[in-house]
Amino acid sequence: MEYLDYYDEDGNYLGYKSRDEVHKEGLWHNTVHCWLYEMDGSVYFQIRSSSHKFYTTASGHVLKDESIKDAFRREINEEIGLDIDSSDATLVNIVPWRMDKMKNGTLFKDRAKAHVYIDLFEGDINCFKFDPNEVLGVVKVKAKEALDLFKNGNGEIPAVIITTKDNKNVCENKLISIDDFLVQDHENAYDKYKDVLSKIIEVTK
Repeated sequence: MEYLDYYDEDGNYLGYKSRDEVHKEGLWHNTVHCWLYEMDGSVYFQIRSSSHKFYTTASGHVLKDESIKDAFRREINEEIGLDIDSSDATLVNIVPWRMDKMKNGTLFKDRAKAHVYIDLFEGDINCFKFDPNEVLGVVKVKAKEALDLFKNGNGEIPAVIITTKDNKNVCENKLISIDDFLVQDHENAYDKYKDVLSKIIEVTK
């Protein structure tokens, strides 16, 4: 069973409970949003298996007694198969997240502090090993072009789609639009992704 530390809204530690209990009771807990970038200004989005939409490079819960950076490393490894040193990952911001929804007939209460980090990736496409239950592949785009796309709200930008076919990673060049990105009904793409994209633009100038 997976256990999570939980907190009050001000971040004071209160204890730990199972993941199901945390979401049933709507307890504040930590998550990590992991972003990989390259020095040419590129950023990686993952392709979610459930929706085929583009999201963070990897993301997930921070487990009981786990540091944020250890969670970063674990999520990157579990979802896209990279073994990275996350010790020099850079914090972008911490975003409070509230959402209630019905899930399998039960009210799912999400109260999370999402710790958004970026880290430099210096590997190649053969390094990726995708968990097909969660991730179909990754999408590599220029952070500046993605930010402009979200700001304008329309148009297309070039992307490199990396997926696995016949046990081999392959690349496909493709034009993508804002509709390809994962955005909830109460969100907009520019506000959702602008901070992390702006930070990558800053550190790769």
